[in-house]
Amino acid sequence: MSEQKTTHFGFKTVNSSDKAGLVAGVFHSVAAKYDLMNDLMSGGVHRLWKRFTIEVSGVRRGQRVLDIAGGTGDLAAKFSRLVGAEGEVVLADINDSMLKVGRDKLIDRGICNNVNYVQCDAQYLPFPDNHFDCITIAFGLRNVTDKDRALRSMLRVLKPGGRLLVLEFSKPQSELLSKAYDAYSFNVLPRIGKLVTNDADSYQYLAESIRMHPDQQTLKEMMDDAGFTMTEFYNMTGGVVALHKGVKP
Repeated sequence: MSEQKTTHFGFKTVNSSDKAGLVAGVFHSVAAKYDLMNDLMSGGVHRLWKRFTIEVSGVRRGQRVLDIAGGTGDLAAKFSRLVGAEGEVVLADINDSMLKVGRDKLIDRGICNNVNYVQCDAQYLPFPDNHFDCITIAFGLRNVTDKDRALRSMLRVLKPGGRLLVLEFSKPQSELLSKAYDAYSFNVLPRIGKLVTNDADSYQYLAESIRMHPDQQTLKEMMDDAGFTMTEFYNMTGGVVALHKGVKP
């Protein structure tokens, strides 16, 4: 019998084929209160991280943007205004609960003419080669089973000269900040999750998944290996979050 491949689900080791379903369970659980929890967990600072991502993207009118793991549509809403009626934004998420929350939120805000919604896996993007001017994935790459495969899939669907932006939790740059961040993540965060969503376990997983995600330099090297050029990263909030950028040759 062939040995099954394994990966991590937070600090647990699981079969690679099981991870997507386990992650789906987390996001089905938290979808309804996802925006509220983001504000509570970050003190609203996630909005500044996303604003910086938009600025670095350089997205212009008439362009085509893919927002992977787009969840409740924060980035998609901003890109919709930037690309205008001639452009297109695709909000993609593997989780149908998150996708429905995002779609309903954008429709309620009157954003519907240039945004399409696609449920798909970042590892197997169902789009043509050389299709998008910009791809973003915010706080989603750490949940992907095979990150290398996902990065290659993103490279394929980008146009030559197109940009990938990966916004993700990363490694704090000072030992003091790292200790404070650990204390907050493992002691406070699950309690907030329990109070707001009645689900401490999902937020325990989210804290663990951040620690298992590649650090800044490792992710940059992974993007290089996938075929991106001009790769660089920007640390924010002391490295708690990093924005990685790469360009398709």
